[in-house]
Amino acid sequence: MADLTSNFIGIKSPNPFWLASAPPTDKEYNVRRAFEAGWGGVVWKTLGEQGPPVVNVNGPRYGAIWGADRRLLGLNNIELITDRPLEVNLREMKSVKRDYPDRALIASIMVPCTEEAWKAILPLVEETGADGVELNFGCPHGMSERGMGSAVGQVPEYIEMVTRWVKQYTRMPCIVKLTPNITDIRKPAMAAHAGGADAVSLINTINSITSVDLDLFAPEPTIDGKGAHGGYCGPAVKPIALNMVSEIARSPEMRGLPISGIGGVTTWKDAAEFMALGAGNVQVCTAAMTYGFKIVQEMISGLSQYLDEKEISLSDLVGRAVPNVSDWQHLNLNYVSKAKIDQELCISCGRCYAACEDTSHQAIDMSEDRVFTVKDDECVACNLCVNVCPVEDCITMEQMAPGAVDPRTGKVVEAVPADWTTHPNNPMSATAAE
Repeated sequence: MADLTSNFIGIKSPNPFWLASAPPTDKEYNVRRAFEAGWGGVVWKTLGEQGPPVVNVNGPRYGAIWGADRRLLGLNNIELITDRPLEVNLREMKSVKRDYPDRALIASIMVPCTEEAWKAILPLVEETGADGVELNFGCPHGMSERGMGSAVGQVPEYIEMVTRWVKQYTRMPCIVKLTPNITDIRKPAMAAHAGGADAVSLINTINSITSVDLDLFAPEPTIDGKGAHGGYCGPAVKPIALNMVSEIARSPEMRGLPISGIGGVTTWKDAAEFMALGAGNVQVCTAAMTYGFKIVQEMISGLSQYLDEKEISLSDLVGRAVPNVSDWQHLNLNYVSKAKIDQELCISCGRCYAACEDTSHQAIDMSEDRVFTVKDDECVACNLCVNVCPVEDCITMEQMAPGAVDPRTGKVVEAVPADWTTHPNNPMSATAAE
């Protein structure tokens, strides 16, 4: 099997799969079970300052979005940071790190935005033997109303300021966890980079209300007749997370800034996609809460097999897709493909026909005996039919060879240019024909 040993900003772990700061990493019992199951590291559930205890709700803490088969697609939570005493968490962290020296143990921290608060907690965390700290600048509910979490993460100046404090008062590597509740993810990432962060992690949860109880007329989860916005996570947020990770990875100002990818990682393939887009490792939460800690074993075996089949190493995978992430104006408009239906796989459900006829380009023909065929002279290769078809690989997109005539436009398909950016047929090119 491929070697999955990870070295992320100097923090070594037997694999790149870490548990994110969340309920699964709230205490020693959970973390020990996680390590026994095979997780390479954990980010301990966010610690707060010494003082008045954090009080969580004693009613429902989660709302959910399900698929048609009741598969969990998204989870909304209104849980706060740890409500356990700081000294208890620190003692347990020290015990776990002593017994599992080869696993990564990161302390997530959130304290008020004052230099003294950060200066006070960092030595206490360092004494546990933790491998690093993650600054929680992302929590969108509860703590943000108190001037912490995403209230800090939405202000780049605060991010840079706090990161500088942390780098001043601890030897531990510093990861800055970014909120997705912002217009341009590059701005807070650049602030973390300017402050000396060793890495960034993203995304934290997305501000959300997942549903409304139409009898109580209150958001869910409902606490004594009222509800509140919470943080959304799970498979549904993966596309948002992938985009934000790629935006940082391909930004010239932050080229080389290590990234810990978070957001909907459920399978080895999800993890591989994050890493291909620039993440050095991944953090997981909802998948573990849905299927249990042993899901990491499938992730480990799947990623190992994939790397063996591709004959590449883990480090080769990281960032492999970044050069191919482009902006729209750089896409090759000479590229032409058409949809093709495999009649042996087709079950004649008609979903492709209905979708294309009603909402797209009327490019699929239905015969009297319900045989569906693509009309090449109408097909614009939008891919909608592929996405609505319930049979995998029944409909595929096939590229037209250079020199062929596109029946829709009557134009000869050109070869892919070496540099579409400056090609005269590119309407965004400076050399485009008048």
